[in-house]
Amino acid sequence: MKIKSGDMVKVISGHYKGTVGEVKAVSPKTNKIIVEGVNLVKKSLKPTQANPDGGIIEREAPIDASNVAFYDGKAKKTVKLGSKVNDKGKKVRYNKATGKEIKEAKK
Repeated sequence: MKIKSGDMVKVISGHYKGTVGEVKAVSPKTNKIIVEGVNLVKKSLKPTQANPDGGIIEREAPIDASNVAFYDGKAKKTVKLGSKVNDKGKKVRYNKATGKEIKEAKK
């Protein structure tokens, strides 16, 4: 899976097509990701001691990783990613169009 937590992605299919957001969580086993502000669902909460009123909240649900593309903020477009070994012997991701390395997102 080439998408990592903290990356900026653009939704390329589905109801939220065209939306750009940051990846909050990644699940490689199920090939699902959670993107900020995408695939919002309403969830009912039972009253608890911490939240005595309960209520309905809106939160992001996972979407399939194939429905998003990595978004390059400088070029303002989606790009394809590849992986290679750099000069220091470390495996890194790079932009296939320009050949520049992708810096790891801060968590």
